[in-house]
Amino acid sequence: MIKIPGGTCSDLCDPQLKLTRRDLLRIGGTGILGLSLGSLLKLQAIAGERGGGPGWGSAKNVVMIYLQGGPSHLDLWDPKENLPDNIRSPFKAIPTKIPGVNFTEVLPNLAKVNDKFTMIRSMSYTPNGLFNHTAAIYQIMTGYTTDKVSPSGQLEPPDPKDFPNFGSQLVRLRPLDEPMLPFVMLPRPLQESNVVGKGGSAGFLGKAFDPYTLYPEGDDMDMNKMERVKVDDLKLPPEVFALRLERRAKLREAIEQAMPDIEKAVESYNLDDYYQRALNLIISGRARKAFDLAQEPEKLREKYGKNTFGQSCLLARRLIEAGTRVVEVIWPKVANSDNHSWDHHVDLTKRMRDQSGPMLDRGLAAFIEDMDDRGLLKETLVVAIGEFGRSPQKGVSTSGNNNSADGRDHWPYCYTSVIAGAGIKRGYVHGKSDKTGSSPSEDPVHPMEMLATIYHAFGIEPETIVYNHLKQPRELVKAKAVTKLFA
Repeated sequence: MIKIPGGTCSDLCDPQLKLTRRDLLRIGGTGILGLSLGSLLKLQAIAGERGGGPGWGSAKNVVMIYLQGGPSHLDLWDPKENLPDNIRSPFKAIPTKIPGVNFTEVLPNLAKVNDKFTMIRSMSYTPNGLFNHTAAIYQIMTGYTTDKVSPSGQLEPPDPKDFPNFGSQLVRLRPLDEPMLPFVMLPRPLQESNVVGKGGSAGFLGKAFDPYTLYPEGDDMDMNKMERVKVDDLKLPPEVFALRLERRAKLREAIEQAMPDIEKAVESYNLDDYYQRALNLIISGRARKAFDLAQEPEKLREKYGKNTFGQSCLLARRLIEAGTRVVEVIWPKVANSDNHSWDHHVDLTKRMRDQSGPMLDRGLAAFIEDMDDRGLLKETLVVAIGEFGRSPQKGVSTSGNNNSADGRDHWPYCYTSVIAGAGIKRGYVHGKSDKTGSSPSEDPVHPMEMLATIYHAFGIEPETIVYNHLKQPRELVKAKAVTKLFA
């Protein structure tokens, strides 16, 4: 059976369209009916978009709440009872808005709004190499496993040949048509130890698709850093007015018209497009206004939590309202650390009860409720996920780390994530973990399937072919969307 695919590959005039590996295989059988590859590609223009099914094309924007460090599912979303002390959570189970579904007492606010989102209690994968943060971060952010993992568990630093962050892929395939930052990452980079930014760039797509990074001054313990947000690169210098800048642009155009040879030499770099986008962004002022948290009522800011995470979530909402396509909120404490990090190898009870737990509960609950009240969830996909969960048994080593009797090690075999908006079912629990939270007993979901679901929601085939730095064809992600998550 012949199937006319709905897009072309990167070497043709419409790089935002797509060709999947399945399409390439089908092409081999077209010769018997007299269709050449060239003829087939010409027909794609009238073939329409491929894909379909529940949730297809339901999202225009996405917010990734990345809980870097690996939160313990047993102590937050998926409490278990009648277990030995070395497995059972120290926190009491509490009811939620969904009958029969409990959280722990650490999440009282989220328990009141879980009728607005889907919980996936069966996230699971077998890691490639050691259970280290950076390798897991790279996987969930790019859809690919890493090639090099050192004996210490650390990776090589970011490289232009890396596979792109999913946000970079989205803004390439679904570019904005208005003057606004397409992709913003805040309030800190992805990091484990001295490996900073791995999985957070556009990689082989080029710097034009890198995120705008908003990393305010101050260390991870500075809860007031969002009060010092600086966006100087989005401001016009005092001596340059918008009209003057536009005149400069027209002068540049006039010069270019007189230099066709030079223009021809640089046309592949799309300089006109990038220059015009930057000019429009600066003149419009939309981004600067979106970053101004002082415009929000103090009562609402308090509801989100006057801390780095809470205010980052509030800023994410403002960016979506202003037209940003992709926002990634990174948990404001580096992995492999203490205090409000989710990397609870020691002092889990105190740190989760007094630090990380309340920040997550207040900020994420307020964000979901606020987005819903404003109607923004209709076209915005929200995903809250970490790179893995924590070991059911406390005090044991699963990753080479030392763990106290009140600590849990890395555990990728079963954990919980949250997804909402853009047609996702409300008040739904997908999958189920076994009685100790060690592995899924129903409907396991791989992190790559989560990425495939994001692409699907944007009307993009997960198997769409992109070309790496060696011009080799690669799928966006080698996984299928979990369409059961959509209503």
